[in-house]
Amino acid sequence: MAGRGATTFQKRQKEQQRKEKRAEKLARRAERKNNPIGGNEIARPDEVRELITDSDEHADRSQF
Repeated sequence: MAGRGATTFQKRQKEQQRKEKRAEKLARRAERKNNPIGGNEIARPDEVRELITDSDEHADRSQF
């Protein structure tokens, strides 16, 4: 990023982090809405892994 100051680069990095966090949060909300685990039930480890991998894949696709 030649010709731009360090603060511009830092602002861009922060904005990128905000976008990624927002996308992850939306993915988690959509996942909970589509596949509710239940109120007081404890999630099985395989369910948690599925949720994590699904949200990671969604976040990767939303960046492009």
